[in-house]
Amino acid sequence: MFKSVYRVIPESFRRRALFVAVTIFVRALLNFVGIAMLVPVLMIIVGGDIEANPYMSKAYEWLGLSAEGFVAAVCGMVVGVLVIKNVLNQLLYRAERSYIFSLYKYLSRRLYVSYYQRGLGFIKRSNSAHLARDVNAVSLMFATGVLKPMAQIAGEIMLLFIFLTALVLYSPYLALVAMAIFVPIVLLFYAAVRRRLREVGSRENEVQRAKNRIVAETYRGYVDVKIGGAMPYMLRSFDEMMTEIVHLRNRHASIAMLPQAFIEIGVVVGLVAMAIWGHSSDQDMQLMFGIFVVAAIRLLPVVRNIMSAWSTLRFNNYSVDTLKDIDLEDCSEEILSTTERIDLKQSIELDDISFRFDDAQSDTLSHFSLTINCGERVGIRGASGVGKTTLFNIILGLYRPTSGRIAVDGVELTNENIAMWQNSIGYVSQNVFITDATIAENIAFGVNAADIDYDLVNKVIELADLKPFIDSLAGGVNSRIGELGSRLSGGQRQRIGIARALYKQCNVLLFDEATSSLDQHTENNINNAISRLSAEQKGLTIIVIAHRESSLEYCNRIITLE
Repeated sequence: MFKSVYRVIPESFRRRALFVAVTIFVRALLNFVGIAMLVPVLMIIVGGDIEANPYMSKAYEWLGLSAEGFVAAVCGMVVGVLVIKNVLNQLLYRAERSYIFSLYKYLSRRLYVSYYQRGLGFIKRSNSAHLARDVNAVSLMFATGVLKPMAQIAGEIMLLFIFLTALVLYSPYLALVAMAIFVPIVLLFYAAVRRRLREVGSRENEVQRAKNRIVAETYRGYVDVKIGGAMPYMLRSFDEMMTEIVHLRNRHASIAMLPQAFIEIGVVVGLVAMAIWGHSSDQDMQLMFGIFVVAAIRLLPVVRNIMSAWSTLRFNNYSVDTLKDIDLEDCSEEILSTTERIDLKQSIELDDISFRFDDAQSDTLSHFSLTINCGERVGIRGASGVGKTTLFNIILGLYRPTSGRIAVDGVELTNENIAMWQNSIGYVSQNVFITDATIAENIAFGVNAADIDYDLVNKVIELADLKPFIDSLAGGVNSRIGELGSRLSGGQRQRIGIARALYKQCNVLLFDEATSSLDQHTENNINNAISRLSAEQKGLTIIVIAHRESSLEYCNRIITLE
């Protein structure tokens, strides 16, 4: 497991981990000092006579204080050391937390970018609720549920080793009793819950994913859920998931309580053994008994923390598997962006293009060639499943051809220049993506609100025939339009999509079944708006996918895919 965790941690964070290891060791020493500071006070309380203890006697003579003054000095020193120890402990612990949460931030961001960079094919094959949970929860669980417990275990084991070493030097018998109590407890706990915790954690991750999917689908498909009467089914599924999550959490909570029970029984057994062995009232024996009680009280939380941290680590071990499988070291840390463009001046050439999905047995497109000249209005039609949208995604640079080439003005599109091409094209789909923001922010999509060019926004609103709708809103372009554009009609969504493409000042505009879900009147209005747009901007190239002939009437050329 530790090898898997090491593989997940990026190279830069591995180097910083050495510093964290030092802080853990120093904190263990400080915690030992905190325990050791109780011994002088215990000697005064149990021993009574200061001069009876050789160490206390030497300190007493060296300071030259009265008995009362000496006791006050010792107690003051103990309190002062404990205050300094706790301040240093907090500072070191803050450094450890900073490392862990910096790693969480890095991994979550890297995972977010990694999923994005895997492309449209991966996104379509995956469940968005699962991807969102991985980005939002898995990295957090790795940081707080794996690395943090590992650091805690390392620190507590160091403290345990230092403490037992000191105990051996002071009294081998006390060390033997302590080890006889705590070692079997740890081994017994490990044997009892080792597999169960991993199974419970992995299963909860699966159930949480399923629950997230149910919730997301309920709200995303609200109308269909409502009209189709599917909510009782969705609610039953949700209840089943919640019931299982509660059951798994109860199992984990029960297992988490075991360390307390194991340790308390062990400590009582140890105290009984000490009581039987030291039945006399000898002061040395009383002191040893007192030291054992202090040791037991301090070791009890140490061992409990180790066992609890280990159970937390096992419970969240699924996060290691998820991150390890993704291999984030191979992913780019940044999203490369450019303002450069490849503006179409001559033609788009698709030369002998073939494309096959990874899990398909045959090509979706096979040896397809097409030339689209600048300023043309080209329609593409064909039966469902013939590859129209796949062809669009190839032109958009979202899919890479299995074979063949696509070139713009003779320049072949590659991974290095595809972003420059995408800066020059606009895309309007059947379901235009709308964010829960203002109309202006949706038109200038991807631009900071403070950087929006409102003159350009108003211009494209005119071109997209959106002005009457905007004027009817109290807030104008600053009106919010609800999540996924819930306050918009289909025609209004399409016009916002057109305005968004024009805001980019694109010279290639692609419509993918953009009017197929609209009524005839609205479709005619949108088609008329596109036709006027084409007439006003002679250099604008328009490529349209449509089933209905009426949506292709303004096209110069129609391509039929078979």
